[in-house]
Amino acid sequence: GAGERPHEDDEDEAWAGPLAAVFPRDPALFADSFPTRSRFRFCGHVLRIAQHHGPRLGLAAPVWDGVRVLGGIGGVFRGVTPPLTSPLTDPLGGDVTITDLPLALEQIRENVRRNVPGGAAAPCPPPRVRALAWGLDHGSFPRGYDVVLGADVVYDPRSFPALLTTLRHLCGPRSVALLCCGMRRELGAARFFQQLLPRHFRTQLLRRCPQRDVELYRATCGDIG
Repeated sequence: GAGERPHEDDEDEAWAGPLAAVFPRDPALFADSFPTRSRFRFCGHVLRIAQHHGPRLGLAAPVWDGVRVLGGIGGVFRGVTPPLTSPLTDPLGGDVTITDLPLALEQIRENVRRNVPGGAAAPCPPPRVRALAWGLDHGSFPRGYDVVLGADVVYDPRSFPALLTTLRHLCGPRSVALLCCGMRRELGAARFFQQLLPRHFRTQLLRRCPQRDVELYRATCGDIG
């Protein structure tokens, strides 16, 4: 019926199919140029991140520049976070939910296991890892997260309405959304941040990283005039 979530296998195939011509089926062929294990240092923490390159994950596998810039921000919060920054925020005491499409969840769970202490001695519960398809199942998430982190979520103009719908659901009057993306102007990133997002959120450019062509924006649900 209308509004039903696509079957997971169909969704995976739709996302991975066009990438099969770009990414080989054997990830070892890209071992030199695209390592499957990487280390990142953020706020005094060393994160060990697995990246499984191949046609199944495609663009969901790499750590993009927007995540690298956003990962430098520390805090204690309850929020929805990207897979690289979430292992950083969780040890600081946050109640964290990590979201992505179903095909990327196993890679995220692996990285959580590699970076977040478990067991009874852990300082806080491990982050939740949940599937989220923008505009389809956002209603299954609570409203009004304290902080929502989004890294490289602006990449396809066709997804902008669904992304805005999802952000409006997740953010309440006191929420802060931090969105960090490569400014792919040919894909509408500048239009999204300068025209579309300000229609629904009070938007502020916090940081620009010219060498990576990445910008960090703060969005709140206050009076947008």
